[in-house]
Amino acid sequence: MEDFFTNYQKEFLSTGLTLVILLLLRFISKTTINRIGRLSNIAEARTKLITKFVMLGLSFLAIGALVFVWGVNFQEIGLLFSSVFAVIGVALFAQWSILSNITAGVILFFAFPFKIGDEIKILDKEAIETQNESHDVFVIEDIKAFHIRLRSSRGNLVTYPNSLMLQKAVTLVTSQNNT
Repeated sequence: MEDFFTNYQKEFLSTGLTLVILLLLRFISKTTINRIGRLSNIAEARTKLITKFVMLGLSFLAIGALVFVWGVNFQEIGLLFSSVFAVIGVALFAQWSILSNITAGVILFFAFPFKIGDEIKILDKEAIETQNESHDVFVIEDIKAFHIRLRSSRGNLVTYPNSLMLQKAVTLVTSQNNT
């Protein structure tokens, strides 16, 4: 048993260092995201959601580093990853809109100039041609991972995908912070 620890001493030290760096990156990321959320008056639920996404990404990064440290045969791991990514790729191709809405949700967290409670108008030519609802002013009720819940001036609840919120022109009518 001592031979095992002696033979793999370098790998154990590298694993420990990798885990310490992971914990440090997790702490820094979580602190930074919470600070951005607090300074921007972003709802705590959205901040927790973005924190969860970032922590998941860091975990995958740490797993990749540990695979490299322990010297796993890249041909075997390459075969495994190519098989897994082929299956995931087919699944994500079928669900690309979900992935794009999650990505848009992360972007909206950091760059969205509107907050919950703001009144906005969505300038969408296609919606204007098909419904009169798009002429309404909407109040942002909630911002989720996949969509934004809007309440129209007529009282109707509308869910609008995050990806479309990035693609369409949105005008701020009144800000909750200014009233």
